[in-house]
Amino acid sequence: MTASPSTLSRLPGTVTKRLMFLAGGTPTGLARQIADTLGVSIAPQTAHTFANGESFVRFDTSVRGSDTFVLHTATTPLNTALMEQLIMIDALKRASAKRITVIWPFYPYARQDKKHQGREPVSARLVADLLATAGADRIVAVDLHTPQAQGFFDRPVDHLLAQPLLAGYLRERYRDTTITVVAPDSGRVKLAETWAELLGGQPIAFVQHRKSLHTHHADAASLIGEVTGRLCVVVDDMIDTGATMVGAARVLLAAGATDVVAAATHAVLSDGAAGRLSHSGIREVVLTDTLPLTEDKRFPQLTVRSVAPLIASAIEAIFTDGSVTSLFDC
Repeated sequence: MTASPSTLSRLPGTVTKRLMFLAGGTPTGLARQIADTLGVSIAPQTAHTFANGESFVRFDTSVRGSDTFVLHTATTPLNTALMEQLIMIDALKRASAKRITVIWPFYPYARQDKKHQGREPVSARLVADLLATAGADRIVAVDLHTPQAQGFFDRPVDHLLAQPLLAGYLRERYRDTTITVVAPDSGRVKLAETWAELLGGQPIAFVQHRKSLHTHHADAASLIGEVTGRLCVVVDDMIDTGATMVGAARVLLAAGATDVVAAATHAVLSDGAAGRLSHSGIREVVLTDTLPLTEDKRFPQLTVRSVAPLIASAIEAIFTDGSVTSLFDC
């Protein structure tokens, strides 16, 4: 049936887009910085946990027709944070949000992106499927463990890069120093090559070590590359227990490196990592705030660079249909 002219005249002439920013759990410093940069408030919500451990989330304001951006940091306990994110997405979908963009600065289960042995899961793909099933329309992540993980999604993925941010800091701080970029294991050589270019075409080296798949503790075995008399910048996408970084630093200093700096995006810092790194002989550990850095994870050599401006710029570009790729050059 064709609407009459009188009916059409009552429809609004202009429909404006509405951005809503939401943060799971207790809003972290990163969430507040992003909101401040965007000039928006974090949408209020009611969240609690039932006696049996089930999570509940309800948004306290209408999200109908809005362009929603949901940030959640994969804090401990990680599985609870993952479930909270899925519940938030489901709540937004059922409340008729127009588009749901998941912002996960640290993508959980990213290390389990392939099978190393038979009968193992590919958990990174499972998480991607869970997000899609819950109703996510778009994913924003920072420094995935491997860029190929973007292929796990059948919807847009914005893979933001924090490495240029970290490299820019190190270029300025150590601009008069002879540098070698070091991969802490053979699997990070490609990452070291990227860092070497970001630092002005520096040489690379890598440490070969044995690593237990069960304890994740590493014993460095040998070094390939020239490090004598040079500042070694050991790079990775995350620091978990710190054992790999500490083992690499031990080998590098024994081989004649003048100093060691560790740089990574994600500060997991579990299992006493802060104390381990503090007493490792590493001169500086440069990380970002993709994960909350509580007091028990801080130590004298720690430097933190914020990814809030990068994520805020990505949100603005997505909301205005601009280019996210132009935000970085790697």
